[in-house]
Amino acid sequence: MTSRTIHVAHSPDSDDAFMFYALAEGKIDTEGLAYEHELQDIESLNQRALKGELEVTAVSIHAYAYLTDRYALLPSGASMGDRYGPRLVSKTPATRADVKGKRIAVPGPKTSAYLALRLYEPDFIAVQTHFDQIEKAVLNGTVDMGLLIHEGQLTYQDDGLHLVADMGEWWFEETGLPLPLGGNVIRKDFGSELMSKISRHLHASIAYALAHRVGALDHAMRYARGLDRAKADEFVGMYVNDWTLDYGPRGREAIRLFLERAHTAGIIPHPVTVEFVDG
Repeated sequence: MTSRTIHVAHSPDSDDAFMFYALAEGKIDTEGLAYEHELQDIESLNQRALKGELEVTAVSIHAYAYLTDRYALLPSGASMGDRYGPRLVSKTPATRADVKGKRIAVPGPKTSAYLALRLYEPDFIAVQTHFDQIEKAVLNGTVDMGLLIHEGQLTYQDDGLHLVADMGEWWFEETGLPLPLGGNVIRKDFGSELMSKISRHLHASIAYALAHRVGALDHAMRYARGLDRAKADEFVGMYVNDWTLDYGPRGREAIRLFLERAHTAGIIPHPVTVEFVDG
């Protein structure tokens, strides 16, 4: 069978690497499809998806609101914050009342972290900052606060920073639902048969990693950005779990509600119809 190459883009993070381990290392049967991986930070992937450049890619759920004409959500590959998520931190202790009007380093305008923070407190000055420079910006006083994603959620205390709010915990208190942060999307012009096949492969890759955790974590450690193995394992466990295998009814409802509230608040200018790939 002639192999067709599918280009898959995702973040250079330990959780995404863990998720795609089986595809990257040829551990599962891909039925004649070859997968080529491209790694870039999530906001860059969001912006490239907005231009329709990518075939299958990780995106922020916030960005998905602007992609529904070209892309559908795959049912596997979610990053859901179940009572945890992006963390707003400051150099000195602060409360929610202190957030209003502050200069806050954020990882990008189409990230779900940014959207969650806008729902939490609409009035602040966003300072777009590469995700791995946010802690430094808070420490050197360039900004008043920083919104941390990826490994920074686990390491900020090592630098003496203080937690102001956890967006995932806040969202759960508001809704009783997990906070939908990232997902994988696929170009709809692939057609239903190919989309379903790729969906099966992604599900199989995640299931394989969860069943072969040691090997998958070995692979993920290449992208752990200074975390020791225990911390990397904790981080992977936060964002690759049963939610990642399938959103399920609560996960799907969380996405719809997140985007609906963003539209009601005037952050997303149009209502969003969420479309999942079946199969």
